[in-house]
Amino acid sequence: MPVERRQRREMDKVFAPRALEAAFARVKANRGAAGADHQTVDMFAKRLEANLERLHRELREGTYRPQPVRRAWIPKPGSTEKRPLGIPAVRDRVVQTALRAVMEPIYERDFATHSYEFRPNRGCKDALRRVDGLLKQGYTWVVDADLKGCFDSIPHDKLMERVREKVADGKALALVEGFLKQGVLEGLKIRTPETGTPQGAVISPLLSNIHLDPLDHAMAANGYEMVRYADDFVLLCRGEAEVLAALEKVRERTEQVGLTLHPDKTRVADATQRGGFDFPGCHFERGMRWPREKSLRKFKDSIRARTKRTNGHNLEAIIEDINRTIRGWHGYFKHSRRTTFPRLDQWTRMRLRSIIRKRMKRKGQGRGRDHYIWPNAFFKERGLFSLVDARAQDSQSLKKVNHQLESRMRENRGSEGGGAERLSLPLSFENW
Repeated sequence: MPVERRQRREMDKVFAPRALEAAFARVKANRGAAGADHQTVDMFAKRLEANLERLHRELREGTYRPQPVRRAWIPKPGSTEKRPLGIPAVRDRVVQTALRAVMEPIYERDFATHSYEFRPNRGCKDALRRVDGLLKQGYTWVVDADLKGCFDSIPHDKLMERVREKVADGKALALVEGFLKQGVLEGLKIRTPETGTPQGAVISPLLSNIHLDPLDHAMAANGYEMVRYADDFVLLCRGEAEVLAALEKVRERTEQVGLTLHPDKTRVADATQRGGFDFPGCHFERGMRWPREKSLRKFKDSIRARTKRTNGHNLEAIIEDINRTIRGWHGYFKHSRRTTFPRLDQWTRMRLRSIIRKRMKRKGQGRGRDHYIWPNAFFKERGLFSLVDARAQDSQSLKKVNHQLESRMRENRGSEGGGAERLSLPLSFENW
């Protein structure tokens, strides 16, 4: 069957009523704010059948037009800067979700293996494991790259060329282009973007991966080990000459796709020396890794917002609330060097002691004698999650796994007359 005909039939699935119903279910699960039309997810759901029928009819007849996205500015995690976010109307989020569900499988099978964000069954921890594995193999010279204004700078014409390579349906192509040209409402003014994919749109992550995929394949074809997470990527090499050549090649290739490496944030690093490099959320240096400064600030900002001294909830409720953040943070950073965790545990308990001081009409932070009045055990009894204790438990579990594997190896060597090869053991958290 010709590729074009198959893709035309695939794209028709976007308009199917069941596809739109499934798309709304995902939009509802994600919640999110109202767009420029002020219609919330709950308001859309009250007339769901009529709203979906209208979308189906407009998409089938080719009369559907996306509404302007509402511009909002949100704080960058761990920074004082703010990031622009486009909030589409609920109806547009439904259509984008249905469109992405059909387009993603078409492109996913050919995406480079070393890109990790915005892809099914892949995530940041997979990217970190890949970087860690390459460093252990001796790829310690690194191009720490930053694409300047990536999502805002993607040329529409080059992106649409990539989309047309696998999508032939005219209505679907018009739909993609319509979302790229979707107006942006900021204040009382509407502007039409000439470049970029709108941050906050459901379809944007897929479109950015489609645009960056040729860069991924080009670097792999040139023999470079690349790990990309959205617009953040690193090239790992075995020597200084190789890494300098890689820098020139990636600079050339990014220009070919209409993007630019940030001149101040792109650099070459030797991971065996002081300084190292960041990727993403973690700092790698001299065979170790730990949270980068922005990640620490983000963690503290999140805990700080939940542990204000004016917090009206009881202590157990506050602890239950912050435990969700601490557990999630531990799950991501548990492989960090051990000195990371005691200071954060101490800081968190200080925040809780300060709340208690406030309720006892005492000023200042929970320091000094407060450690004896409300010792660490006091908070442990109330269920506070401890990063130090969690790391110790992980270490014990790892030792148990290693002991079991070593026992099996001894049994294998005994049963095979000592001829069995030594198995590789997960002797570090990174390989567990």
